[in-house]
Amino acid sequence: MNSETRSLLEGVRDGTVSVDDALLQLKKAPFADLGYAKVDLHRKTRQGAAEVIYGAGKTPEQITGILDAMLAAGQRTVLITRLSPEAAERVAAAHPLAYHADARAAIVGPMPEPTGIGKIIIATGGTSDIPVAEEAALTAEVHGNEVVRLYDVGVSGVHRLFSHLDEIMSASVIIAVAGMEGALASVIGGLADCPVIAVPTSVGYGASFGGLSALLSMLNSCASGVSVVNIDNGFGAGFLAGRINHMEAKP
Repeated sequence: MNSETRSLLEGVRDGTVSVDDALLQLKKAPFADLGYAKVDLHRKTRQGAAEVIYGAGKTPEQITGILDAMLAAGQRTVLITRLSPEAAERVAAAHPLAYHADARAAIVGPMPEPTGIGKIIIATGGTSDIPVAEEAALTAEVHGNEVVRLYDVGVSGVHRLFSHLDEIMSASVIIAVAGMEGALASVIGGLADCPVIAVPTSVGYGASFGGLSALLSMLNSCASGVSVVNIDNGFGAGFLAGRINHMEAKP
């Protein structure tokens, strides 16, 4: 259960929140129907994390309308992924935002303080993998996680990775982002005692097939505890890592 809902129910238990006030907060409309979008306003209550806006394919006006609905419902921080610089400029006219060009992502509102149980390490095979890694990093940070970036530590110079063994061994979750043959995930998976999320990227020469070779290598990793998300899916990796980093023992 997410912390806001838990705090609300604890307030009822302690007498600091009335039953009627709590009921009012819980029974608000579960979604806002904008015609072109049905904005899920109850996702944070159900899952502990609010809806994220996927910017590709949406007009700046549509993104602005979705933002209006989310902010009006009390969402303090909103992540917009796959947002072009041109669209970001037009959305910023209505809502001030922090745009991260390398990740093609924007953040509206303040960044939350980390509340996870540990640190999320994000490692890349090369510098060319950083855009996907930054999408993962921002996604994790927006959802209340402390992120440590280890960039350009691929297997072509594996001593660069080994110089960060202390960080790797103390991580709560590790995201390994790599193209080419995607070997970084297996190497990290053979070192770490935490879950490893592999992200294949479309970086590579001709026979990399747009990331398919890295995807198949990661799926066939001989290291235990390695899971794989889709090609270039930094968002999916960052979201999953954040969820793992917030796991609690359930009664």
